[in-house]
Amino acid sequence: QVQLVESGGGLVQAGGSLRLSCAVSGHTLSNARMTWFRQAPGKEREFVATITWIGGRTGYADSVKGRCTISKDNAKNTVYLQMNSLKPEDTAVYYCAARAVVVTGTWRDYPYWGQGIQVTVSS
Repeated sequence: QVQLVESGGGLVQAGGSLRLSCAVSGHTLSNARMTWFRQAPGKEREFVATITWIGGRTGYADSVKGRCTISKDNAKNTVYLQMNSLKPEDTAVYYCAARAVVVTGTWRDYPYWGQGIQVTVSS
């Protein structure tokens, strides 16, 4: 079993920054893909950013490209999402998710999820 624990969320003013962390423990996924999703009230869960555990290949949603950076620290088994120039529309619950294959897929393809963490951006 894989456990994911997010941290680093909170309230920030528009234009500010936050760094989310996702600590991974339990069974090691040797070929994992780690992805951040978010879900705003009344909206479907959406893709934000993704990274492969091996190789560190990244991908971003158009809505965050240029403002967010996903990274990982293999020694700490942690994935990060650095978010800059935050906008009120970035307000959502952010989830870290993992799957054991390299294909990104949709949120429905991910078996392992963190508990979610709230990010609120005030205008």
